[in-house]
Amino acid sequence: MSRIGKRPIEIPKGVTVNIDGRHVSVKGPKGQLDRVLPETAIVEQNNGTVLVQRQDDSRISRQRHGLSRTLVANMVEGVSKGYEKRLSIVGVGYRAQVQGTKLVLNVGYSKPVELDAPEGIKFEVVEKGLEVIISGINKEVVGNVAAKIRAVRPPEVYKGKGIRYKGEYIRRKAGKAGKK
Repeated sequence: MSRIGKRPIEIPKGVTVNIDGRHVSVKGPKGQLDRVLPETAIVEQNNGTVLVQRQDDSRISRQRHGLSRTLVANMVEGVSKGYEKRLSIVGVGYRAQVQGTKLVLNVGYSKPVELDAPEGIKFEVVEKGLEVIISGINKEVVGNVAAKIRAVRPPEVYKGKGIRYKGEYIRRKAGKAGKK
């Protein structure tokens, strides 16, 4: 059995889980998430916990057992607490600002880069435009939006300028050797 897959998921107060075959719907104080799990997953709810089991012992069932459990656990945590990713902007003149639901990045290009927030995602800029907070209830969407923002100007290895995850370490390279 998968070590992750066999762990039960505790349902916090204020969160309701509806299971209809493979379709799982989780509703909580922050919103509602729906997902269709792989056909090999069997989801059961009893006494304030959700348990994910697999149909058989085939290779694909074993591979998707832990995945299915983690997807349901992320849904439960997302509607109760939510998720957030923080990005740091490093560079002279680099900054970000929020205009309505758009994030506007000035990161060294001739024109500012504008990114629209997908449904359920909220942008927040703190520390004078040098830190961006992406928050939402769906962990997958929050991570994808953060990766897209980082891809606008990934950190470079010589000066360290660019957009990086908060706490990310960039291995710096030495520049050219000077003339002797």
